[in-house]
Amino acid sequence: MVQTALSLLQEALSALLTLAVPIMSVLAALFVALLLVGLLDRQRFQAVLGWFGSHAARIGRGLLALLALGAGVLMLEVTRRSVDVRLGGQVNARYSNTSDPNTTETVQQAPTATYLAERTYTRTLSIPPALLRRVGEEGVQVLSPYLQDPSSANIVSLRDRFTRSGQDVVFSREATLQTQEYITLASSKVAADLKFVDAAAGSRQSYYNGAFDGQYAFVNPLATSATVRFAFPLPRGSGTLSGFTMTVNGQPFSAADLSGGSVWEGQVAGGAPVTVRVVYRHQGSRGWSYDLSQRREPVKSFDLMIRADQPAKFQRYSLFPTSVDRSAFGGSQTLRWNLQNAITAQNVAVVFEQGSLRETLAKLHHFTPLSLLLGLALLLVWANVRRLHLHPLLLGMALLGLSLGFVVGGVLTGYLNPVFAELLGAALGLGLALLSLGRAYLLPLLPAALAPLTFLSVGNAGLLLGLLAVATLVLLLRSSGWKGWQPKPVRPG
Repeated sequence: MVQTALSLLQEALSALLTLAVPIMSVLAALFVALLLVGLLDRQRFQAVLGWFGSHAARIGRGLLALLALGAGVLMLEVTRRSVDVRLGGQVNARYSNTSDPNTTETVQQAPTATYLAERTYTRTLSIPPALLRRVGEEGVQVLSPYLQDPSSANIVSLRDRFTRSGQDVVFSREATLQTQEYITLASSKVAADLKFVDAAAGSRQSYYNGAFDGQYAFVNPLATSATVRFAFPLPRGSGTLSGFTMTVNGQPFSAADLSGGSVWEGQVAGGAPVTVRVVYRHQGSRGWSYDLSQRREPVKSFDLMIRADQPAKFQRYSLFPTSVDRSAFGGSQTLRWNLQNAITAQNVAVVFEQGSLRETLAKLHHFTPLSLLLGLALLLVWANVRRLHLHPLLLGMALLGLSLGFVVGGVLTGYLNPVFAELLGAALGLGLALLSLGRAYLLPLLPAALAPLTFLSVGNAGLLLGLLAVATLVLLLRSSGWKGWQPKPVRPG
């Protein structure tokens, strides 16, 4: 990072040097203009020179304060670009010394319940004498273009018969196939608890730790015993599942082959109920979906509850929740879908704001030069309101200290938790500024130090900045003793 910062600093200084020629040209033109004015009006020219001579020290100190402001902005820009280059390299690196969650949007498909049955299909083919002679000469393979291939894993039995009908021979084939007949789930009760890890908390992108708990019940619709299968598809985009357990009628079940999901098969008496519970934990990002539209089947009783500690949106044309319970400040919320005797071709699709550490820190460091200018404006207003003497050199030192704190915070993001690093940098900058100006300037310096930190809260930076601006304005008005506009008293007569 040091080499990157030095390279960026060299580029910035080169850019400033390219501006030196036009600036010097403008200054030379102004100097020539002043000389011409002096030749035309010598007395006024001497008065202007006298004023500049008497205020030279104050003007010089003011220019030094502006120079300190420019140096601070330059340091902040170099820091921003250095941090961005470092994070960009980490994102594109093939290897890493920190864990990255392998997550995308999680899609959980609804399970299916079926029972095994047998169906018999008959195919009849009438063979004329000419074709029959060919069969006698060339063999039964002559009939293959007219018959379907019986080589199927679901065939239980295959029976061929030949009968004569006049001069023709009738060929009949009976194939008994094993089929799966779907069973409508009597109830589906699903709960998903999503706990988000913000991008600024150390991860390169925001993600959530999810806990899934699904309880399903169905009944064997036959009056006789049948072989029943319950297939629970594994979620897509969930990375690694942990704590995966599946219990059927209270008995744990573990499938050896999970290529088609977790599939339970057992003998169930006629009309007997079956209850299945599936529990697992996983990681995901961007969104969570429950796929109901894989098959158009009636949904008798469907109850889905999602608890998330981040505001959610819903994919267009997806099922909107039947009830929403939000917290007081719109953070955590409980979403619920309750469907009874419904047939739907829609899915439940919830999406969340996606943030990345690189984007969050880029926004923060883009705002730090504006925060530095905000601090300068607040300091000048505060000194004027409180009638304090603000020395330009001390003002420049305070601005340099504040910018240096932001620089240290950006550097520490490569070593510490980004939130803690930026908080530490803002506290350091505030301390250095107060060391230069004293505790009397705490109020105007505090908003300047806190304003960039609002971007650490993904999605709430605008609200926090607005509240900080309102609080700063109220405190400035109270400190100035302003009591509002009051009409002038009307004199009698």
